Amino acid sequence: MSQFIDYGNIDFKGTLNSNFVDKSGLIEFLNNAIDTRNRFICVSRPRRFGKSVAAQMAYAYYDRSCDSSELFNGLEITKNSDFKTHLNKYPTIYIDWNRFANIPQNEILKEAQKCFVADLKESYPFLQEQESFANALVEINKKTDDRFILIIDEWDMLVRDVDQDVQDEYVNFLRAMFKSNNANKLFLLVYMTGILPIIKIRTQSALNNFREYSIVHPGETSKYYGFTEQEVKELCSENDMDFALMKHAYDGYIIGDQKSMFNPNSVMQAIDYRTYDSFWSKTASFMAIETYLHTDVDNVRTKIIEMMSGGTEVIEPASFRNDMKNIDTSDDVMTLLVHLGYLSYEPETQRVRIPNTEVAIEFKNAVSVAGWGELSKSVGASLRLLEDTITLKKDKIARAFDDYHFEASSLLEFNDENSMRCAIVLAYYAAKPFYKIFHELPTGKGFADMVFIPLHNSSRPAIVVELKYDKSADSAIDQIHRKEYPASLKGFSKQIILCGINYNKSTSKHEVEMEVIEGK
Repeated sequence: MSQFIDYGNIDFKGTLNSNFVDKSGLIEFLNNAIDTRNRFICVSRPRRFGKSVAAQMAYAYYDRSCDSSELFNGLEITKNSDFKTHLNKYPTIYIDWNRFANIPQNEILKEAQKCFVADLKESYPFLQEQESFANALVEINKKTDDRFILIIDEWDMLVRDVDQDVQDEYVNFLRAMFKSNNANKLFLLVYMTGILPIIKIRTQSALNNFREYSIVHPGETSKYYGFTEQEVKELCSENDMDFALMKHAYDGYIIGDQKSMFNPNSVMQAIDYRTYDSFWSKTASFMAIETYLHTDVDNVRTKIIEMMSGGTEVIEPASFRNDMKNIDTSDDVMTLLVHLGYLSYEPETQRVRIPNTEVAIEFKNAVSVAGWGELSKSVGASLRLLEDTITLKKDKIARAFDDYHFEASSLLEFNDENSMRCAIVLAYYAAKPFYKIFHELPTGKGFADMVFIPLHNSSRPAIVVELKYDKSADSAIDQIHRKEYPASLKGFSKQIILCGINYNKSTSKHEVEMEVIEGK
């Protein structure tokens, strides 16, 4: 049985047997490009955002060796007038570069082309021995007039973590195939998907005849990147899952005109395992973050800590060369983290932020092993601080804040008031899986510095934190009462903890006062 051409729809059939969310409208988008000047398409998206599912779906639709009409029955694409026009009509080649991951880097291209040509020979027995995949396609086209649909999954595997010579050889291989005089004659459609957009040579795409779509610039493909809020609501209803908890854990991606997108793989795993856990470290190491925490170009550490504290950062993504090896600026680091799915990008403001609790936990894990001094230990000890707050251990809380503030001030280029705010947020980082955390939340007659509202069905108390700088903790508690901050929180929990924190500039120490009032 062939591995790359004429091997049928078995992969997509397996996908349909799980909790499939219909994204078949992507096929209409691809159909519109067939045999046009826009036939070369690259759609990049992060790991775990459905790249392979989309590629397998497209293969099952176009592959001439099978009949997929029943598989697509009832899906969105069947409503399109061109559905049957292109259904299972073409010789279709599917390349997943991950299949060659265990071969030495400098041998992958040579070995892969042998496999491709051997597969082609099964379908075209007249094919002469060839070392070149492109030359084999040219020979087939000359003798049969067959034109191909080529689907490449993980197109960027050979430009991510490889030697420069391997990267250059691979880029030249792609350019020779797609920018040659034969390209339009050989291919009806080329659909590539991977994590990174096409690598740039200087400032131009190495394959500038491709239409590119990415998580930064998704264009009309935006709704196919993740799960929409409505799709997740339906999944939660069908599988008896809590939508609010699902949203807290996996929402937060802004992709083009889609303002609320969920990580699809995590949603599916949450349903399978009946939990709202973090699934990043179970499928992709947080080394992707940790590597760049060691690269403090343009104060990357400061910016990452600011985002861990609930802030946002402005980036310029255009300077990124779509290359994981040549990272020169903080814009490069942040843009790469967007493409990897660790940050969410807002196109209108060009701001990035940590999208949700699941990813926030990964940043905590990364910082814990990145060697950021005592701050790494402090973030790791955050859960203990949360429990000390719930049990009203004022002295322990004050001593913990002394450590957090010192470490934040040594790492961040903030003034003391801002480093205090940042330190407090990092101190309570472990609260993210259990609470919705609000900064400057309008409550009562003013804005509370931090408010922790327990998630649905939680028995934990709500928490209101008010910060003072060189005043007194008592004045912080007084402000909470005077401005009636707790008034809008009653009904969320049985208890509300009031926590006033003051930083004494002359002693460099914190003092803490606390009260408990009734909630529900």
